[in-house]
Amino acid sequence: MLQDLQNFYLDQAEPNKSCLLTLRQIILAQDPEISETRKYGMPCFCFRKKAFCYLWTDKKTTEPYLLLVEGMLLKNPDLETGDRSRMKIFRVNPAADLPLEKISEILNGALDLYRQGIIKTKG
Repeated sequence: MLQDLQNFYLDQAEPNKSCLLTLRQIILAQDPEISETRKYGMPCFCFRKKAFCYLWTDKKTTEPYLLLVEGMLLKNPDLETGDRSRMKIFRVNPAADLPLEKISEILNGALDLYRQGIIKTKG
């Protein structure tokens, strides 16, 4: 893991640190073509070099969430739009067990947009 990325995770307070590190593992395990970088100060996950999701924390609640770049193309009732025109988020309670099936379903729905060519990639 790049030093800058590692510091992002290590600088988080518990339970967010453990939650974000677990979410990172879940994301990376979805597909061998996923890579990780840091954009806009947050961990960014790319599929074939195209950003598809980010990990971040809510400014008000400080709770983690997944931000899905092409969220508007996803029809999942667990995703929130807020004031965003393109992206949607999935909030995560860091003090509770992660809903692994739901997270995997959301991530694979997002990845399928890229795998099927709906969103063009560089690879």
